[in-house]
Amino acid sequence: MAKKSSKATKSDKTNKAHQDIKQQMIMAGKVLVAEGHDDFTRGHISMRLPDDPNLFFMKPHSMGLDEITMANILTIDLEGNVVAGSARRHSEVYIHSEILKARPDLNCVIHTHSPYSVALSGLGRPMRAYSQPGALFCGEVGLYTDTIALIRSHAMGFGVAKALGLHRAVLLKNHGPVVTGKTIAEAVVGAIMLENAAMIQLAVEAAGDPAPEFSRDDIAKLKGEVGQPEQFQINFDYLVRRVKRRAG
Repeated sequence: MAKKSSKATKSDKTNKAHQDIKQQMIMAGKVLVAEGHDDFTRGHISMRLPDDPNLFFMKPHSMGLDEITMANILTIDLEGNVVAGSARRHSEVYIHSEILKARPDLNCVIHTHSPYSVALSGLGRPMRAYSQPGALFCGEVGLYTDTIALIRSHAMGFGVAKALGLHRAVLLKNHGPVVTGKTIAEAVVGAIMLENAAMIQLAVEAAGDPAPEFSRDDIAKLKGEVGQPEQFQINFDYLVRRVKRRAG
């Protein structure tokens, strides 16, 4: 029996990697919906291709986050053009393309309309370390204030990327959060932790004058502990198992 050529073997590995990413995106969408991050068919997730950093996979328009399939995921370039797939492209693709263009260290971008993060965005207040999730995002959240409108142009997407800067997330004022990560696990768990941090912060500040925060060094130590890559993967894997159990 003839051996497979090295070219064919490489192609097989690439295809397997792409299939694995798409499966993670499918589960990511189901996890986000289970955690209350759905808003009809709005909200989207993207993931850069490991073999071509100028391309990324993205959820299609007109589908809920829990309706992502292997067949409807689009392949898009950093200018926002669809290069593979027949589904409709999200008009806010430029959130993803401009961030991935500006931040080669990032691979995954998630945008949702999670309610507590939207509420916090409307206040313009910085994230406080009132909780462990708050410690992760303390000093790690930018604020985009140019418009409440949909991000439907290169220039607007560039503005979002600029507001993100080197942070982990950016809040679009009165619109919703954009959370990033090196992996799908990091971005999904990060989105959930940001929402939890926003919920706790709003509750603390609504209750009255908060007590003094811990020292910067203490907060930085906790941030480093809860922000370990393996922690994101462990928690994402748990959330996937829970979604599967609930689905029967």
